[in-house]
Amino acid sequence: MNQRGAMRHSRVLTKLRAGQVAITFKSNLDSARAVEIAAMAGFDCVWTCMEHVPNDLALIERQINAAKIWDVDVMVRVARGSYSDYIRPLELDAAGIMVPHIMSLEDARNVVRMTRFHPIGRRPVDGGNADGQYCAVDFCEYLKQANEQRFLCVQIEDPEPLADLDAIAALDGIDIIFFGPGDFSHGIGAPGVWDHPKLTEARKRVAEVAIAHGKVAGTVGNPDNAKDLIAMGYRFINIGSDVVSMGAHCCKLIEAVGKIPAPKITSLYGKT
Repeated sequence: MNQRGAMRHSRVLTKLRAGQVAITFKSNLDSARAVEIAAMAGFDCVWTCMEHVPNDLALIERQINAAKIWDVDVMVRVARGSYSDYIRPLELDAAGIMVPHIMSLEDARNVVRMTRFHPIGRRPVDGGNADGQYCAVDFCEYLKQANEQRFLCVQIEDPEPLADLDAIAALDGIDIIFFGPGDFSHGIGAPGVWDHPKLTEARKRVAEVAIAHGKVAGTVGNPDNAKDLIAMGYRFINIGSDVVSMGAHCCKLIEAVGKIPAPKITSLYGKT
């Protein structure tokens, strides 16, 4: 819950630090209402995106506020770019950011430097936004609480960073190492081959390395494999998305209606 003079505590971090599993839901739609529906359902976090989805910051702000009503986190996957692209969602009071396609140890170090405050990094400071309660949070407390209550999730979704995986996971300031199977399958030249040996091994290794360095392993899953992922060591799991849910529901409705016999209709022109 919010308290004047203190940053909102992250629901995801609270659960993870208690040794629990945090479940997130992905939103691609440009809708704060869709985010609120997921938050109402009981997800710990809603993952929204600025990498692939043409969302703007005004929408992201509305989505964050919609989730916060239900004390649910929002994680924003940022577009790769300047430090401003990384920190603006945090200043809007996103509980965390996801940085895609970390390619090396040096790449990960730069991300930490840009997104963490002293003594971990050199993130530029401006406490006059929603995360700092518009200067209501004391300057030094703002730096401290932002480092403690905002999470950095980095995506390992290419084969290249595997050589540096241990060193990346060892970096202070990174909370979640997130394995992305889709791009990884693409990167190894086997798009969509989910049981490819290289993909299977990488998924397992990300979990093992994250645990070894006291970090959280994250990935995408579904209700059928969530138990297996948790057994493997994953504790931050995305289950479902708004576009998939809506698409499946619409198809189901059309299929059901299609089974209803069409009535005979009499028009001005006779029977049809």
